[in-house]
Amino acid sequence: MSHLPIIGFTLDYETKEGYSKLPWYAIRENYMTSVSAEGAIPIALPHEPELAAQYLDIIDGLVITGGAFDVPPELYGNKTVHKTVTTKERRTAFEYAITKGALAQNKPILGICGGEQLLNVILGGTLIQHIPDTIKNALAHEQPNPRTEPGHIVHIKENTLLHRIVGNQEIPVNSAHHQAVATVGEDVVINAMAPDGVIEGIEYPAHPFCLGVEWHPEYHISPADTAIFKAFVAACRK
Repeated sequence: MSHLPIIGFTLDYETKEGYSKLPWYAIRENYMTSVSAEGAIPIALPHEPELAAQYLDIIDGLVITGGAFDVPPELYGNKTVHKTVTTKERRTAFEYAITKGALAQNKPILGICGGEQLLNVILGGTLIQHIPDTIKNALAHEQPNPRTEPGHIVHIKENTLLHRIVGNQEIPVNSAHHQAVATVGEDVVINAMAPDGVIEGIEYPAHPFCLGVEWHPEYHISPADTAIFKAFVAACRK
């Protein structure tokens, strides 16, 4: 049997009562099934920064998931903190460590929503802390309709990895974020934009497969979302 790539997923973390009265990890099923449907083995990665190197010995690719929290502004050199910003320090510490390691080892990386934002910061970029206070006439990037439906479109830039994957210049996406990429680091390419000018995707051509998208392709709103996971898993097989 040919090798099935092992894909590591970062988890969300909560201390408030829900699944348990004690602190608990969580991940939506559709993250995992998005790669298992393409012939990969998904595994969960608890927040143990000191074990990042050992996790990287196990996995062939990394998905940095989203969540209802923000990257600490000090990580991108911003001393001002918007009143809407909430952080999860240990989660960020772990995601930062394992993403840095995956970059150094040329392991395929897919950053989704907040995962894309963290990836951008690690690659030298900065973030908009709250879109409604920064972008005039911004779209509803925290869409009021269900995440299983499109919220708006994005324009895909030609001659990018993302364009080669999805094969279209415009796709519908869902939207569940109040922050976004402000500036990108050196050699990072912006590959998608919303009609209001908000950056919706980045990639790092110096790396074999390093892609970040602001929407949630695990909901498979369009064939483009499925194509993203198919290309990511294919890269993890190499």
